[in-house]
Amino acid sequence: MGPVIELIAGSYEQIAFGYRVSTGEVEWTATADFTHHAHTASVSAVATSERYIATGSRDETIQIYDMKKRVEHGALLHHDGTISCLEFYGSSHLLSGGQDGLLCVWSTRNWECLKSIRAHKGQVTSLSVHPSGKLALTVGTDKTLRTWNLIDGRSAFIKNIKQNAVIVKWSPEGDKYVVVIGDKVDVYDLETATLTSTIINPKRISSIKFLTNSILAIAGDDETVRLCDINTQKVLCEFEAHETRVKSVDSFTVDDFCVLVTASNDGFIKMWKLNLESLEPPVLLGKVNTTARLTCLAVWKPTTLQEPPPEVKTEPTTSHDVKDVLELEKKRKKRVRISTVEVVQEEDASPKKKKDGGKKKLKT
Repeated sequence: MGPVIELIAGSYEQIAFGYRVSTGEVEWTATADFTHHAHTASVSAVATSERYIATGSRDETIQIYDMKKRVEHGALLHHDGTISCLEFYGSSHLLSGGQDGLLCVWSTRNWECLKSIRAHKGQVTSLSVHPSGKLALTVGTDKTLRTWNLIDGRSAFIKNIKQNAVIVKWSPEGDKYVVVIGDKVDVYDLETATLTSTIINPKRISSIKFLTNSILAIAGDDETVRLCDINTQKVLCEFEAHETRVKSVDSFTVDDFCVLVTASNDGFIKMWKLNLESLEPPVLLGKVNTTARLTCLAVWKPTTLQEPPPEVKTEPTTSHDVKDVLELEKKRKKRVRISTVEVVQEEDASPKKKKDGGKKKLKT
């Protein structure tokens, strides 16, 4: 049995797509698992955790999907304006940033908004949670980089970067962080809080992903994806991934190799096999055409599920079998039962921000 892997993508057409990956010896396939049209505007952000998928939109809502039960869990209503960035911390919290300048921390246990922080005077364009879960970085259209103490919800450090940054991200080990401004990536050291290096990309950067603590995948307004060493600023490998600009990149590991996933305006999602030691040109494992204009991408790879699911028992059952099944089902229901909590903004409880409490099946 192999791992469960799904590619989750958002689009300008307001639809979130889910594709189940089947790993083969030579070629991988991505089969449509679900499409969901919960938003009324384009999807602007997507994030995944062990159990949930969250999508943000220009319609001011965050939609939550329970992948264990395969249902729409509900909507989080607190932001005014576009949801610009989402990130889970482990399986316990979700952080969101929006056009309204708010940084919100949500509990995944009952989906209560634990903290609502006025992070920037303008839009929060990107956020990143430190691996420890104690700090978060945000950048915004007020041309500042801010460090937040998530324990007390207060600003720990403010840096004037004099330009509007579009992406901020911690390294996997949390000893460095990078800030993307236009076509350049500035690398900072956490201990000294100083700029250590700068990487220049030929085109404006749209997405980045740390593959290791020093290797960064960079995609921008062209067809090429580049793998760069943030310590030496050297381009280790580059390849043409799509026919048009690459909108988003993500990655996951299988066995002893890394798989880089790319999404483009051409509607394709592609999976590339990378050897991070030899850094030879990547091999295309598989691709799927969504026929949509893609905006964002994330990989859902839970650690507790395996593919394929167990087969259904077909032989006749006895009264003892039925009793065992009923007991198992009773325990399972107790184990996964969770409650939803309505989140209402205190300053403006307008009629349009009424929570839809019903749970809907994902369209397959």
